[in-house]
Formats: sequence, C-alpha cells, structure tokens
Amino acid sequence: MPKIDLLQEILSGGLQPQHLEVLDESHMHSRGLETHYKAVIVSEQFAGLNSVKRHQKVYACLSDFMSQVHALALHTYTPDEWAQQGVAPASPTCKGGH
Repeated sequence: MPKIDLLQEILSGGLQPQHLEVLDESHMHSRGLETHYKAVIVSEQFAGLNSVKRHQKVYACLSDFMSQVHALALHTYTPDEWAQQGVAPASPTCKGGH
C-alpha cells in the first residue's frame, strides 16, 4: 500500500475528520519519493486544543508511521475554523540540501 494511502487510513480512523486532505509533496524536495507530506485535517477532536496539543494528537495517532517519512506538514482545524478559513496555506518550496 502506498504511504499516502496508509497515512489517510490512519488519520481517518484515529481522528474521524470532517475533512481530510493528504498531499505527497516529495516532488518539491530532494530526499526522494514518498518522503514529504502535507495533511489538512478538520476534526471536532481539535476543539479547545492549541496547535501544539493538536499536533501531539495527530502524532500519537500516527506513532510508528512517522519513522517511514522525513517530513509531515500539519494544518489542523476545527469545523468552525475551517468554515471560516476554507483553505490551508501553500507549502514553501524546498531550499535545497541533501
């Protein structure tokens, strides 16, 4: 199973998101295929949590999966926040490095 599919499956099961978008952004970096991901997650489970606590919740859900990737950009929202914002920020381009 491709890593992106596994990532989507784990996040869907663990966070019951109202909206989930996972992008493989490896092509924007120099570390190879299936290494860099961006996840936009909208879940009621983020209500009342600051961004650090939200990210901790996501990482707890992913646990062992994180050893399989180099980077995961997280954009976490409650349904109300997502209704107001509706879009996650664009990812920066890679500055290089190997």
